[in-house]
Amino acid sequence: MTSSKKIVTLVSAEGVSCTVNRDVICMSNVIKNILNDIDDDNEPIPLPNIKTNVLNKIIDYCKHHYNNPPTQIPQPLKSSQLNEVVSEWDYEFVNVDKEFLFELILAENFLDIKPLLDLTCAKVASMIKGKTPEQIRREFDIINDFTPEEEAKVYIRYLVTYQFVKRTNGVKNFDTYLTELIC
Repeated sequence: MTSSKKIVTLVSAEGVSCTVNRDVICMSNVIKNILNDIDDDNEPIPLPNIKTNVLNKIIDYCKHHYNNPPTQIPQPLKSSQLNEVVSEWDYEFVNVDKEFLFELILAENFLDIKPLLDLTCAKVASMIKGKTPEQIRREFDIINDFTPEEEAKVYIRYLVTYQFVKRTNGVKNFDTYLTELIC
């Protein structure tokens, strides 16, 4: 039964039940497919890898954008100022700490909610855009454990890969191209 009044119960990792309108939560392709596959729409849907606070945030997004479709986010981002490319509501929605942002990204990816995944990934992209590798490491608490020699190898491989794609449009096998380049 697919009525706009139909309520779906989602169960978080902590066992907390969250109820939401079926049509609203069907922004998630995974939930939509589950609901299409089960016989009993009243059966709770367990989401053991999604915490309650993350699930509630996702439900808020789906509710807000149910009758108000999100704007398309340009890719790649033209600016590191996310508020220039998304609505004020969306901008405030992703104004969360990094740990929570990454939990959201994992959950949205699992639930297959593309517009929300695009938004949160755009937030991460805006945090990276225009920064040096060292600034990015500091921003995300990434430890650079490469030796200078390892860094040089990665950089050379990147340059060779870039040239490969540029010259062959990705038509040739990369390993064959690399062998031809070296020999």
